[in-house]
Amino acid sequence: MNHADTLDRYAVMGNPVAHSKSPQIHAQFAAQTQQPLCYDAILVALDDFKAAVSAFHAEGGRGLNITVPFKQEAWGLADMRTARAERAGAVNTLWWDGQNTLHGDTTDGVGLVRDLRDNHGLALNKLRILLVGAGGAVRGVIEPLLAEQPSELIIANRTAHKAVELAALFKDLGPISGGGFDALAPVPFDLIINGTAAGLAGEVPPLPTAVVGAKTWAYDMMYATEPTAFVRWALEHGADQARDGLGMLVEQAAEAFWIWRGIRPATGPVIAQLRKA
Repeated sequence: MNHADTLDRYAVMGNPVAHSKSPQIHAQFAAQTQQPLCYDAILVALDDFKAAVSAFHAEGGRGLNITVPFKQEAWGLADMRTARAERAGAVNTLWWDGQNTLHGDTTDGVGLVRDLRDNHGLALNKLRILLVGAGGAVRGVIEPLLAEQPSELIIANRTAHKAVELAALFKDLGPISGGGFDALAPVPFDLIINGTAAGLAGEVPPLPTAVVGAKTWAYDMMYATEPTAFVRWALEHGADQARDGLGMLVEQAAEAFWIWRGIRPATGPVIAQLRKA
């Protein structure tokens, strides 16, 4: 019998997916916690997500992480969703229970808040926060950010009405509003989070430079081996600190691992290892 046959199977699905660090992260978690599992990256054709998930389960797969562009489709596919996933309208973690019911959750927001608060020591309560973008990545982080009780959370997006509509969905949870880039007042924010994919093309959202001040923290949900375009832009315009999303990636993976295995891995050594590599 092949050794791999005795291991519980997990994977990340996306398009593109070759760049994903999730297999390395979960391999380190498994080694650290002595869990018998293997974890792959699966490239899925844009029109084939549902069939790919079914095939993975039919082959004995236990759970999946979902990345761009399938998070909203994964939400629709789940038979049962957690309250936070229901709210976000996006799912990045799937798993089957003993009755073959497919469950969905979103761990992105938890990962973001843990990275900012626990790894970087940034207390979020009473901060003025600017969240850039209105896609699946942003939807998943709004509720956990508002739970930290910032003084206000503003969503800015190229298509203004999308930001307005998104803010309206969460307005019962705290002080949130949305609009276009040109509607932003020329006042520095305490924290600016880039949730757009502009960085993948080396671009920066067209933010007015006045939103950055000497005490501003900038955070890019994307990560790369070099500083991202947004991180560079923020530092060039005088931000106090600028960080990429590598820590968020590891923290959201740890939350998924805990959902699947009931064990919480230590994230610090994994983040350090990835930074070194």
